[in-house]
Amino acid sequence: MNFPYRTLMVQGTTSDAGKSTVVAALCRLLAREGVRVAPFKPQNMALNSAVTADGGEIGRAQALQARAAGLEPHTDMNPVLLKPSSDTGAQVIIHGQVRADMNARDYHQYKTVAMAAVLESHQRLLAQYEVVLVEGAGSPAEINLRARDIANMGFAEAVDCPVILVADIDRGGVFAHFVGTLACLSDSERARIIGFVINRFRGDISLLEPGLDWLEQQTGKPVLAVLPYLHGLHLDAEDAIQIGQSGSGKFRIAVPVFPRISNHTDFDALRAHPDVDLVFVGPGQAIPGADLIILPGSKNTRADLDWLKAQGWEEALRKHLRYGGKLIGICGGYQMLGKSVADPHGVEGAPGVAPALGLLDIDTTLTQDKRLAQASGRCAFVDAHAAAAVAGYEIHMGVSHGAALARPAFILEDGAQARPEGARSNDDQILGSYLHGLFDHPAACAALLRWAGLESDKTVDLGQLREHSLDRIADASAPLLAAILGLEKSK
Repeated sequence: MNFPYRTLMVQGTTSDAGKSTVVAALCRLLAREGVRVAPFKPQNMALNSAVTADGGEIGRAQALQARAAGLEPHTDMNPVLLKPSSDTGAQVIIHGQVRADMNARDYHQYKTVAMAAVLESHQRLLAQYEVVLVEGAGSPAEINLRARDIANMGFAEAVDCPVILVADIDRGGVFAHFVGTLACLSDSERARIIGFVINRFRGDISLLEPGLDWLEQQTGKPVLAVLPYLHGLHLDAEDAIQIGQSGSGKFRIAVPVFPRISNHTDFDALRAHPDVDLVFVGPGQAIPGADLIILPGSKNTRADLDWLKAQGWEEALRKHLRYGGKLIGICGGYQMLGKSVADPHGVEGAPGVAPALGLLDIDTTLTQDKRLAQASGRCAFVDAHAAAAVAGYEIHMGVSHGAALARPAFILEDGAQARPEGARSNDDQILGSYLHGLFDHPAACAALLRWAGLESDKTVDLGQLREHSLDRIADASAPLLAAILGLEKSK
């Protein structure tokens, strides 16, 4: 296939318009045709991240897009990642590594440095691949963010690439989104938009056609495709999380949602399990009766720990344990289970030591260095001869120590050495681990659920579900690829 563009950018009229999905779908479609294609997002703001083969950290959406293209995720695919630690500040990650913690005003000034990293990564990808598919961030119509923009039209103008604009019709107001966005752009920015994509349509397409005709007459730009609303997709979310119930199984799992929850994709396999009723518990809500409670990761452990206590959830956890329930903590949630969390260097706020929940005999010290590693091994909470395989990744700034580490959760392969990881309480009701993705491997997921009390012969292969979902969105997006190819032929 002779794809007409070396670099093509997909921008959205809003956040969650479908940019990530469209890029993933086009990556899969081009890869099927033998085109060497790579995904790219100049700047991403997300607390769901992935560890790459080259030992860095990128947004999970780019990791998913890499899989769609048949590639291993690489830090050049998302050279700038912002991980918010408060309402006004974020950890700035450049080429996969932590560069600094900055408030919004300081980062705005820093964008010229960040842009250099973005252009460097883009050039490296162009040297290796035939096509680079770029995902924008948020909306290009944010007037207050136009200066020094590196995420949307600022990047498109810098590399002189065409842009596709996507809007979500399921939210309503899709025509106003398109026309209003164009009105906020400069003449040169409007000129580089080659067409529109309407996403998540359900209904009779004939009823939409008058609107499509009107839009093309008003803007002079074609509607390249109307993509259907696809139910039951299993794709990594960039950040959005839906509070409430997911599933109707007999085994209830409750996950308290912190303000700075990170990597909630850890629970995707549980949401898909037919025997699991997963409940995300939001602010002001009581933790319901559950078989298992899981404390998720956090970008700011001490602040989220204080928030957890303010919600009255600490007593709910203790009541849950008194009634024989099981409790798991992942990464920041693991740190919260211990006796204390010390931050001597002010990594996540003012230096100091905070009392934790005191449920595991460990203490944690936050460190200035972040551990980023892919990991695999076996579960240590079952008989060694029948131990289930586990695989995941570590993203944390902290070291835990204490007597509970003598009862590890997992035994990981660390080169030629076996490394114990995580901790369990003496009564085996509580398990903590720094390992993200610990439910993604079918054997580990089944073993953890058995440990928590679910006897089931059903398993979930999240990797297989993701592949099937990528194929579904690619099949549905085939008309978009045909329309892009047709644009070039019609010139």
